[in-house]
Amino acid sequence: MKRLFVLMLPFLLLSCSANISSRFTSQNKPLTIEDKVAFLDLLHKVPEGAKKLGEAKYGDSGFSTSCDFNTNLISARKLARTNGANIVKVVKKSTPDLWSSCYRITVEFYFFEGDVSKLPQYQLQIN
Repeated sequence: MKRLFVLMLPFLLLSCSANISSRFTSQNKPLTIEDKVAFLDLLHKVPEGAKKLGEAKYGDSGFSTSCDFNTNLISARKLARTNGANIVKVVKKSTPDLWSSCYRITVEFYFFEGDVSKLPQYQLQIN
């Protein structure tokens, strides 16, 4: 039994999802599921007048699975809605490589008074 516990310990301590660290300097009222959240990739510009609320980094925990670009953005959208942000802006993106099978991204969260559905933005890929 003790041997089994020692073998399982690393799996119990490490999550299979991406490692996420976030920091918000301000928050708005949480958004509903009906409220749109725009995804702005590296080349998309944040609209003038948008207020930055925070940022997050999505990394690899060592045993990460389900950490592709779309999955990370879906997680970022949930975090955005919780904190009242309606724009998720990717500011840094590292693709999977020899050292990690995950996308490592840094995003910033913004609130914009206008219609975010009209912004040029990244469209989630549906499989």
